[in-house]
This record gives sequence, structure tokens and C-alpha cells, in this order.
Amino acid sequence: MNTGDGSAEPTGDEVYDVAVIGAGAAGLSAALLLGRARRRVVVIDAGEPRNAPATHMHGFLSRDGLPPATLLELGQAEIARYGVDVIRARVEHIEPGYEVRLEGGPVIRARRLLVATGLRDELPDLPGVRERWGKDLLHCPYCHAYEVRDQPLAVLGTHPGAVHQALLLRQWSEDVVLVTHTLELSPLEREQLDAFGVNIVEGRAVRLVVDDDRLRGVELTDGRVIPRTAVFVFPRPASRDDLLALLGCSKDDQGWVVTDRTGRTSVPGVWAVGNVVDPRAQVIAAAGMGSTAAFAITTDLLHEDVEHATARHCATADLT
Repeated sequence: MNTGDGSAEPTGDEVYDVAVIGAGAAGLSAALLLGRARRRVVVIDAGEPRNAPATHMHGFLSRDGLPPATLLELGQAEIARYGVDVIRARVEHIEPGYEVRLEGGPVIRARRLLVATGLRDELPDLPGVRERWGKDLLHCPYCHAYEVRDQPLAVLGTHPGAVHQALLLRQWSEDVVLVTHTLELSPLEREQLDAFGVNIVEGRAVRLVVDDDRLRGVELTDGRVIPRTAVFVFPRPASRDDLLALLGCSKDDQGWVVTDRTGRTSVPGVWAVGNVVDPRAQVIAAAGMGSTAAFAITTDLLHEDVEHATARHCATADLT
């Protein structure tokens, strides 16, 4: 049942139609549609959104520039109107059936599962990186580059994708450098960067230089400081797919859980949406994935309900 703050306490004596694990854009979007379909839904969330360090999100039609936390607050208020329960807890284990065990002991029973637990960004181990993450150490040009347009920008070479990132950033600034760091550039990549006006800075970064709570540049091992006002990095995305792995969901060659176009996994009754299966999905795309999965889950539940109702009907008819 819902409590005054919008959260719920598990009673242990009811079966939900759907348990949604993760209350980001994907999970909330699915819960909204499922609630409107008059399904019994619970959302379980540990309160660790990927974009928590960001002050604003962009590219979401009608919500451009909104703080990420505000979007989640609005979403939770909306799903509450349709009787969706929200439980603040971490999922400890899932048993076939599906029984979702929360830390501390309570068990939630549900007919279907939708996992939207997102991912975590594995950042380079450099002083200043975690402190500046989401401020002036950035990762997505489409999400953040407009706000630092026409400024001196750097890309840190920690991943092969850094080359594309540096080339792409030329759309927002004429002053872009690629600090090679740990990345070995091919002759073709060097030619492309040079031709497109991206300066290559040879050397390994040792720290981000910060003064008065502002990024001032990137310091290299030889003592040089490359003056920059924002740095982009290509973090390694690590899916929070432990629960999906526990259930035995199939993965692709890259280690990501495989789903169909609706988010259905290889395990019957289990869907996965958002960054937990697609590291490239922005907030608006993750929300769309949640809605798509909700349609499919509603149809799946309907088929089961009709099948059971037909069996009961036939059994009753046989008795008369």
C-alpha cells in the first residue's frame, strides 16, 4: 500500500501483475502505461540514478533543461495517480515464479518482471575526474556539448571511441584537442583528426586541474597543462544486469543482455529496457523503450488471462 511520501510497504499477501525494478525514465514510463492499463504494478528502486551528477538533461521534448531529479519526481507523482506502488529498497535475489526478495527480507510476488536498472560509468582513475563528473567532465556531446559550445574542449583518449567523439565535437567548437593518454592512434585516425581541425596532444594525463571549483585544464606527465574549460571522456559502460544474469537471460558477444524490439528477454516473463540493455539510450529513448515494453507486457498478461478464463469456462460447462 502507498504511504504518505509516495513509497509503499510490502504486505507479502498480494501478487502484482508486474514488478518494475528501477525507477529511472524507462521504469517509470513503463509503470505509467501499465498503471493506466489498470494493472497492479509495483516499482522497486534503490535510488541510484546514473545521471544524478548532472544538473540538467537535454534532448527530451518538452523537458529540455529539466534537472534529472525533477523528471523522476514528476514521474513518480504521475504513476501514483494510477495506484502504482513504489518501494525504496534494493533487490537482493529473484526466485523463479517470480518472487523478488528485498534486502532485509520482504518478498514481492509478481507475474511479470521488467528490469530497468541502468548502468554505471567506469571512469578513468585520475585525480579530479569523479569530482568534476557531470559538471565540466562530460561524456555525451548530444547531452552536454551545446552548453560548452565555442569553448576550448578536450577529449581524453581512454577508448577507441574517443576519436569519433573528438570529430563530432567539432560541430560545437573550433577549438578541440585530443589528448592521446592511453590511446594509440592509427595513421588513418591521425589523418582524419588533422584534416578535420582536431589538434592531437601527445602525452598521458595525470590529473584535471581545478581552481575555484572550475576546470582549468589537463595536466600531463611532463608537467604541461593544456588549458581547457571542459573535457569529454568515453567511459566504459557497465550494465547493472546482475539480476538478469541471475535469471539466466542470454547475452550477446559484447556481454549485453539480448532482447527483442519490445524488450523481451530469453527468459519467459522477463523484460529489460533502458541502459541496462542499451548503453546509447538517452533519457527520451529509455522512456520510449519502457512504453514499448509495457504494451507487450499488457498483451502477454491478457493472453494468459484469456487462456485461464477459457479453461475455467470450459470446465464449468463440462459440469453442467
